[in-house]
Amino acid sequence: MITDDDVLGDAVRNNAEWCQVMCRAHGLTGTFGPRAWTSAARTPLYYPDAVALTADADVEDFLGTIDRTTPGASVKDSFARFDLAEAGFTMLFEASWIARPAGLPAPAAPGDWRPVRTPAELAAWALAWSGDDEDDAALFRPELLADPATTIVAGYGADGRILGGAVLSASARVTGVSNLFATGDTDPSFVWAGALASAPADRPVVGYESGDDLAPARAAGFEPIAPLRVWLDG
Repeated sequence: MITDDDVLGDAVRNNAEWCQVMCRAHGLTGTFGPRAWTSAARTPLYYPDAVALTADADVEDFLGTIDRTTPGASVKDSFARFDLAEAGFTMLFEASWIARPAGLPAPAAPGDWRPVRTPAELAAWALAWSGDDEDDAALFRPELLADPATTIVAGYGADGRILGGAVLSASARVTGVSNLFATGDTDPSFVWAGALASAPADRPVVGYESGDDLAPARAAGFEPIAPLRVWLDG
């Protein structure tokens, strides 16, 4: 039986593994230590340079191993334990890890939901995710399509327009959901339904959300399980 503590640890590890996949798509290699994942080179936009993996992680597990030569390095304080202000960081945001138990039926998902398979489909997905910001859209490289643990899903309307999408990341015992977005007037609950319809039903689904984004996640069967913080250097 998987306990809440197990699910939290699995959610943290799953998220760090997704960070590793994103870094690898950009030609970078992070390192999994016993208590933290770190990248010696600066990570892609919006992705942390270090992730605390365990509740007993300490600042020494990552501050000396990330690149702080220029402002902008970030740390995912997965268990909301650190005060990095004295080290020159400011808290960027707080959020909640969320989990949805295995075995719950997926809500109905309006639209045609399917995996993104080709570089052209990924480019269209990334532009929709970024709100047509080409620089942000460049984050999602075709190399992601070859990763066996990563499934990028998109929902399409009858006219072919992308209604929303998400990234699903498979790990040992859970499926992570991230980068979830809705376009135009699409109800975010439709996107959660589409993502869940694409996820295996026999394992928990995990991720993190904050603020107003928590409500549609809860409506889809997720519950907050623990807080996290992200800190920004400089």
